[in-house]
Amino acid sequence: MSAGQSDASPFADERTIPAAFAEYADEPLAQAPAGGPGKNGLLEAVFAREDDGPTRLIRDRVEVPYHLTGTLETDPAPGLTTLVAQEPTGGVAQGDRHRMVLDARSSARVHVTTQSATKVHSMRENYAHLDATIRAKAGSYLEYLPGPTIVNEDARCLQTVDVDLAEGAVVVLSDVLVPDGLSDHEPFDFDHYHARVEATVDDRLVCADAVDLRPDDRDPRDPASVGEFGVVGSLYVFAPGSGGESGDGSNEGSGVGVVDQEELVGTLHDRITDRPGVEAAVSRLPFDAGAIVRVLGESQADVSQTVRTAWDETRRAVLGVGTPADRRY
Repeated sequence: MSAGQSDASPFADERTIPAAFAEYADEPLAQAPAGGPGKNGLLEAVFAREDDGPTRLIRDRVEVPYHLTGTLETDPAPGLTTLVAQEPTGGVAQGDRHRMVLDARSSARVHVTTQSATKVHSMRENYAHLDATIRAKAGSYLEYLPGPTIVNEDARCLQTVDVDLAEGAVVVLSDVLVPDGLSDHEPFDFDHYHARVEATVDDRLVCADAVDLRPDDRDPRDPASVGEFGVVGSLYVFAPGSGGESGDGSNEGSGVGVVDQEELVGTLHDRITDRPGVEAAVSRLPFDAGAIVRVLGESQADVSQTVRTAWDETRRAVLGVGTPADRRY
């Protein structure tokens, strides 16, 4: 990562990006400038909750191609609201710059997802950047679990997620990479895929995880990368300052349940290992900040279901209830 490079997008906020993507940004587009009208998506959402009441979306702002139609109150967890980020354009193209900013205030409970997979189309110039910023106050619970990212032939995709949470907050993220795209080509025929997740707790860095795949330079299917597998899934559970006894399923008030992180890692391991069609493992983050689950498999369905199983176990530990029904799985 080059500390001196900044994205050309007006939503970059002077974030640093990999040097290779800074070079791609210099490539002009014939049809529309990178980050121009219709290519500079923005979704901002702020959630708040009072006492034991429902979580409310108190502020939102969207710019094409993002679209919102309000929140859903169908989750089994008390007080938790669901936001579905919609993109009616059908995919991500070269020069797209999409940014999402999610804020959960104290005691808010939020589930954010997408209506379908994110389809990254083939590209000839420039690149696509999908960026998310997540902020969570003490006592809040926020999930950002989008559909899988499907990367097509010759695509260049940069995904960045920055999490800033307070002690006592919980943030859960997921990511599933499907590298064989939707067209007739071999898996890992994209040009460049780079995904980065960074998390800080009260300005202390607790996670810096990056996947950088450039098939023309190095075969991702070598034993040091994904080996024989073709789909990569991750679940990040950030739960700092929650040491102690595990939740008993009775947490229906404000805030989140207390989680014994060592116990959580153990139960996650028990539920995701030895599943058919995948190889999965769980690691504990430093400073008692949470855990990361990594899943490899050949089938997107198998990998997504394993990630969902880990998500279900996390919810039971933190909120005392499992995952909501979802016909996509």
